[in-house]
Amino acid sequence: LTGVSVRRVEDITQALWGTRVSPGTVSNLNKKIYERIEKWCNRSIEGSIPYVYLDGIVLKRTWAEQVRNISVLVAIGVDAEGYRQVLGVREGTKEDKAGWTGFLRHLKKRGLKGVELIISDACIGLFESIGDFYPEAKWQRCIVHFYRNVFSVVPRGRVKKVAMMLKAIHASEDREAANEKALSVIKKLKKQKLPKAAKKLEDSIHETLAYYDFPSEHWRRIRTNNPLERILREVRRRTRVVGAFPDGNSALMLVAARLRHIAGTKWGTRRYLNMGLLTELKNEEEIAA
Repeated sequence: LTGVSVRRVEDITQALWGTRVSPGTVSNLNKKIYERIEKWCNRSIEGSIPYVYLDGIVLKRTWAEQVRNISVLVAIGVDAEGYRQVLGVREGTKEDKAGWTGFLRHLKKRGLKGVELIISDACIGLFESIGDFYPEAKWQRCIVHFYRNVFSVVPRGRVKKVAMMLKAIHASEDREAANEKALSVIKKLKKQKLPKAAKKLEDSIHETLAYYDFPSEHWRRIRTNNPLERILREVRRRTRVVGAFPDGNSALMLVAARLRHIAGTKWGTRRYLNMGLLTELKNEEEIAA
């Protein structure tokens, strides 16, 4: 589970204790661990989870003597008490509508409820899948990934200036001001002969402003997918030593094992957000209505 092959385990035990652990013993131990991890992956999700972060990690697997990509989809969330949870991990053939639909169905079946905001990149088919299972939830497109998408049509020497313009939009005090700033930036980009960047901004800036409907104290942590990205960087570090996995299940088990470990550390036991602020905001909106 830490990326060490059965043969390597034999060599390590020989060096440490002068005897080799048989492949059968290693396989039996792995089987027991796999059963525990699978049970953890299918546990019930208790309580409301207002904020949900979704992303995927692409790993390599061998198939018919060829190396192919597989996607492992991951969801984490912030519960009603403000603590982070690893909500789910599941293999997807690729990050497309079918993959996300299956993953969201899996989460819903296990009890995921109370979702108010879903934060992710603009993955193919994800937005449509969210509407199928959580129609009341708002979608926040990660602003970091959005910036990179805009930068892809900007000359390298002008990226820094464009980045400052984009950041100014998301530094606005409210959604109305952000929309006004966005219109101003679009005009500037057109004037500076960057029509493709202006078009991307015009078409998609609204997807990055959903966080304005939530407490301002939460904005920094709910407008990007960074909370999940940091975890996936650690997972990549652990899976890189393996190279290509023999099958999708072994890849899934290693990712799940690492996520299960992270969930049991300070990451999952330290309060991440003051969710009382969300309750207060909702109460104020009800009174105003």
